[in-house]
Amino acid sequence: MIFKCKNCGGNTVYEPGRGSMYCPHCESADSEETIQGGTLQQCVNCGAPLEMQEYTSAGRCEHCGSYIVFNERVEGVYEPHMLLPFRINKKAAAQALDREFSRRLFTPADFLSAKSLESMEGIYVPFWMYDYKACYDFAGEGIKVRRWTSGNTEYTETSYYEVVRKMDLDFDKVPVDASYAMEDGVMDLMEPYDYRQLQGFDPKYMSGFYGEVYNQDAAELEGRAQMKSRAASEELMQDSLKAYSSVRTLRRDLRLDNQAVHYALMPVWQYLYRYKGKTYQYHVNGQTGKVIGTTPVSMAKVLSYSVSVFAVVTAGCYMAIRILEIL
Repeated sequence: MIFKCKNCGGNTVYEPGRGSMYCPHCESADSEETIQGGTLQQCVNCGAPLEMQEYTSAGRCEHCGSYIVFNERVEGVYEPHMLLPFRINKKAAAQALDREFSRRLFTPADFLSAKSLESMEGIYVPFWMYDYKACYDFAGEGIKVRRWTSGNTEYTETSYYEVVRKMDLDFDKVPVDASYAMEDGVMDLMEPYDYRQLQGFDPKYMSGFYGEVYNQDAAELEGRAQMKSRAASEELMQDSLKAYSSVRTLRRDLRLDNQAVHYALMPVWQYLYRYKGKTYQYHVNGQTGKVIGTTPVSMAKVLSYSVSVFAVVTAGCYMAIRILEIL
């Protein structure tokens, strides 16, 4: 399917800055009408052949430029339960990159220039989100050590306590990305998202962006969600034991009960830069603007910074010596 403008026939897209559908041709808002048809191999607008990847659910026709949402990849078992719409547009994402990397002292001055930009695209990344009820039963021996000095004598008092904890926890929407193309560690760093802005799925949000269906099913990826939930549970437990100098564990039993699984699409801007023969990839959270990625290092800047620091330190030492000589 594609979304066409009722006024001019142009391809309408979802504009994050406006929070609505927008026709970039005649600049009308909320003027879209849905045109069904087409396949994964043929553009519904111009009939040209398409070359889409195995998991593509939304893409762009290279011939007419129309953004297409593929019905068979957003319906039935592939229909997302929810979607988090893009909140920042391409321009704002580029500005987030500029702000982030301008703070990095040793980034080359000509990096992120327009001529080094290889590609930029907004992508709806598939996620599984898991709800758990957790019960953490813990028993141990807590030790508190108190030291003080009276006169010339130092005293140490060691106290032992029976420690029992039982924590009932609810984890809502623990996210795990379901895309082979997106590195798991990078997607974890994209968090947190504000899940209060999740919407019921509507394909119009995908117009103007690329998208994927889940590459792995929920059962395959649940282990990662459990690891996240267990780590969070352990952190909360350790916080409750901070009053003790040390704790010897006698019993630790953490049970996770899977309550529900949700299939969701999350917004990510992906930028590829080519610099001195090497490709650098960056990801921007399409809701918050959080930037993930590393920059190359300018050795000239490193040397300049080192010389400046050395000069400041040398000057400081010289002044200290002169003051001591005067005294």
